[in-house]
Amino acid sequence: MKIALGSDHGGFPLKTRILAYLKKRGIEFKDFGTFAEESCDYPDFAYPVARAVAAKKYDRGILVCGSGVGVSITANRVKGVRAVVVTDAYTAKQSREHGDSNIICFGGRVITAAKALKLLGIWLKTPFSGDERHLRRLRKIDK
Repeated sequence: MKIALGSDHGGFPLKTRILAYLKKRGIEFKDFGTFAEESCDYPDFAYPVARAVAAKKYDRGILVCGSGVGVSITANRVKGVRAVVVTDAYTAKQSREHGDSNIICFGGRVITAAKALKLLGIWLKTPFSGDERHLRRLRKIDK
């Protein structure tokens, strides 16, 4: 699995923890930035990650900003992206199993690193069910 990863300054500390998590598990990734805690704009990182995932250069993406909302709104503007803000295990699992989400978003200022890493693990290991009713809904979204 190849992962595209990005954050703004508000998500940078959590992103560094996620990078360590991915490295420890041998998961291939590309960090699209930011690379420091200086103030910056989340679309500058969310769009490149979303475009890379939509182009299928990466299997999935991870985005982090202060709340998770800004990066998710930005990513979802890219056709083919299904980005979701995750704060609980149910959403992490359902967003993959039923929604075939391909980008997970976290709020670095609203979730602990330990919880985010636990939820990321659930999201990464959960496959899309492929059930016809979910495929039907995804086709409607794409139209």
